[in-house]
Amino acid sequence: MFKDLFNDKEFFKRLVSIAIPISVQNLVSSSLNMVDTVMIGKLGETSIASVGIANQLFFFFSLLMFGLNSGASIFISQYWGKRDVTNIRRALGFSVITGTLVSLIFTFVALFLPETILGIFTKDSSVIELGKQYLLIIAFSYTITAITFSYSFASRSIANAKLPMIVSGFSLLVNTLLNYLLIFGNFGFPELGIRGAAIATLIARSIELTLLLTTIYKKGLVLAAKISEMTDLTKIFILRILKTATPVVLNEAFWSLGVITYSAVYGRIGTEAFASVQISSTVEQVFMVISMGLGSSAAVMIGNSIGANDQNRAIEYAKRFALITPLFGILIGILIVLFSPFIISFFEVSDIVRANVEKILIVFAIFMTFKVFNTTLIVGILRGGGDTKVSLFIEAGSVWLVGVPMAIIGGHLLNLPVYFVVALVSIEEFVKATIGIIRLVSKKWVKNVIEDS
Repeated sequence: MFKDLFNDKEFFKRLVSIAIPISVQNLVSSSLNMVDTVMIGKLGETSIASVGIANQLFFFFSLLMFGLNSGASIFISQYWGKRDVTNIRRALGFSVITGTLVSLIFTFVALFLPETILGIFTKDSSVIELGKQYLLIIAFSYTITAITFSYSFASRSIANAKLPMIVSGFSLLVNTLLNYLLIFGNFGFPELGIRGAAIATLIARSIELTLLLTTIYKKGLVLAAKISEMTDLTKIFILRILKTATPVVLNEAFWSLGVITYSAVYGRIGTEAFASVQISSTVEQVFMVISMGLGSSAAVMIGNSIGANDQNRAIEYAKRFALITPLFGILIGILIVLFSPFIISFFEVSDIVRANVEKILIVFAIFMTFKVFNTTLIVGILRGGGDTKVSLFIEAGSVWLVGVPMAIIGGHLLNLPVYFVVALVSIEEFVKATIGIIRLVSKKWVKNVIEDS
């Protein structure tokens, strides 16, 4: 297998065409998010913690959107294998409608229950007050984000990853520019602090959606669906998508609630501990971009193959991804160790936070091989193959039966330093990989979800 790994030119051509645009998009996003964190960090550690805590609601919302659209994308990817444009547009409509409804619920919660949400993570009144200012503005971006997610994921599923990459890259540059102007009041703009950061994000996300829809509909692309086409949803069609998509949504919900629980533990350790994890996670995201590119490529390529009734090719692709991803994980871990001191130097934080960040990043580097493999396995291979129920079991089980208990034991019972708690939590990545390999080898994950539709 290793001998033939690099001989399939078609495999790598398709991999590169999908993975690079997605990775670049994620790289731009993660890099600019890090720049945002650096900018907000100039306002103090309390500001970093307040924005990080306020964004826990958006984090939960965005992962639900990720799950919903990943579920719909399984169908879009397999329909694209058959070149079934009619059902692609129906699946797109399903994700737009359901995503919008969910976003309205989250908007309501953010606008009318901000103190309740923020109080889950911290007792620091100054953090809650600053977080509330941010949350009351950023809430208006949720519906915009939901619609953007639907079109971006659908575009990737039909192998057009370049469009969301370009549009997202431009909007994120706008976001950083507006942050510079509105947070600090440069070039005559008002100095709004955290509120400026929220306004910048709201404007940038509005621009992103406008550019995305304008391009799709002006060029008459596959996703240029009429409202009548997107609402042509029969009960059977909806139930078919829900059967496959619901486990994916639950997967992301349980996983994100687990991560939010981790954050609550870190926040209760102290503001410095939470700020340390917030900075470390932002840095880690920059290095993880290739992982999401690989996972998305696996989902599209495997889904297309199954939709075209070529199960053998889907299984072969899965084997190749399973062998490639650990190698990338090792490389990413090495890069984190080499470059993290340079990156950390940009953050104006206390010596305690700086020391915590250095140690947390070493923990991330150690577990990176497992994390990259798990991302490709869950997001790419299993979901692309339609095996959403088992991926739910693997993901949610690992988080709630291993990660969360470890966080509570380390953070509350043993009162360990935050970097030790992060290390205990990371054990769930090893458990997840072990179970995932067993499922992968069984080949039971290959499921044609569009059959007879």
